[in-house]
Amino acid sequence: MPTNNSNIIVRREIEPLLLKAREAMRSYEQSTNVTVSVLDRAGHRIPEFSAGSLAGDTDKAYHSEFFCSLCRQYSRETGRNWEEGEYPCTQIHIDSISQAHYSGGVYIYACDLGFAYWVCPLSSSGWLAGALIAGLVLGISKQEAIDKISLLSRGQINREAAAMLLEGIPEKTGEEIKAMARLLLICAEQISRGTETYHEILKRRAEQQSKLSDQIEALKNQYDTEEASPGYPLEKEQQLLSSLRMGNNGEACRALDELLALLFFSNPDNFKFMQYRAIELVVLISRAAVTSGNTEDALLEINNRYLMRIQEAQTTEEILDLLYLVVDSMTEQISPFKGVRHASSLRKAERYIWENYTRKVSLQEVADASGLSAPYFSTVFKEEMGENLSSYLNRLRIDRAADLLMETELSLSEIAGSCGFDDQSWFSKIFKSYTGMSPGKYRDQNRGSGRVLSTDNLSVNYRSMDA
Repeated sequence: MPTNNSNIIVRREIEPLLLKAREAMRSYEQSTNVTVSVLDRAGHRIPEFSAGSLAGDTDKAYHSEFFCSLCRQYSRETGRNWEEGEYPCTQIHIDSISQAHYSGGVYIYACDLGFAYWVCPLSSSGWLAGALIAGLVLGISKQEAIDKISLLSRGQINREAAAMLLEGIPEKTGEEIKAMARLLLICAEQISRGTETYHEILKRRAEQQSKLSDQIEALKNQYDTEEASPGYPLEKEQQLLSSLRMGNNGEACRALDELLALLFFSNPDNFKFMQYRAIELVVLISRAAVTSGNTEDALLEINNRYLMRIQEAQTTEEILDLLYLVVDSMTEQISPFKGVRHASSLRKAERYIWENYTRKVSLQEVADASGLSAPYFSTVFKEEMGENLSSYLNRLRIDRAADLLMETELSLSEIAGSCGFDDQSWFSKIFKSYTGMSPGKYRDQNRGSGRVLSTDNLSVNYRSMDA
């Protein structure tokens, strides 16, 4: 890819990585016979780390420049005037860095002439600093490439001349290109600072996006195009906070999955909306942690760090990842098993309870899930939780029933059954013992309660941020 002299800025983030990059790139070029370049964050090539420069292979550097210049020459003849340093392939290479994020750290692509490239991001302290790009190789047969050159030149370059131009360009199969792309990713990981965390982030974000896309597609099937989109999913927010207060990370993440899918479905391509919502959620999650008995100063520091990163985020992918990190961090702070003996067994028991509380659950079942004997589990559970299993189960069921009373039109018998109570009368008795009022009265007093939302589906507190 040609150098963009007017836009090359060797950014501060990538400078510490260049010394490590030099040796890795030289070894890569010598072992694969494929050239490597370093790009800055904007996708522009850094001259002293351009194709072939490290191995002293001027022929390969010439090939890279020549074919891009060829495309520009014949594109000019069709009436397109390219700016100084601009080439038909420029945007393709710039976009490839973003695509590498979506694909989990490495992205393989081809230019219009059929030359294959692959790119891997470089990171500094967990943030994008630049990228390594390898190529060019023929990802198609030589005959196909000759046809493309002839077509591009509108016959001015005959087939014999085109074949001569392609001499020295390596031909690689799809499997060979994939193998070399994986090797480049290893190089990028070794060069990057904090690389394990960074490339795990890329893969995690790719998985998050895939899961979110599946959920949004399900919502599209659920809601007709002419039907109004669902409003703000307050019930999912309450479920998230409730799960956090219980220290249940798995349930909290599932609630966050569903909440985010609904937000994206109702407000597609609205980055600012998602940014405001993320800020609101971080504040609410922090409050849930404080009310669970944690040190306010420590949580305030965590809260401020994530709020700053959300404000600095440039993409919705970053915001999504930060929200999941917030949930993980706060769950760890809130977890009722933090620092207690048999923490692993209690977490297993808690997971089993959350997955099965909608039916009758025995002490023996939960003890078996924890890996402890029933009598010993009963003793440990009461010591660490401050209540016996029956009380814990009832409190969990009442908490869920309260949500359903506020958020749905289900009958009392339906709510009782879905929360694991044998009959409505027993449910009403237990509910009143925990809340001080009957389920019907609770519904009447709390129906539709929650934060006031403005007409644009943003809370009143955040409407001022549009200015």
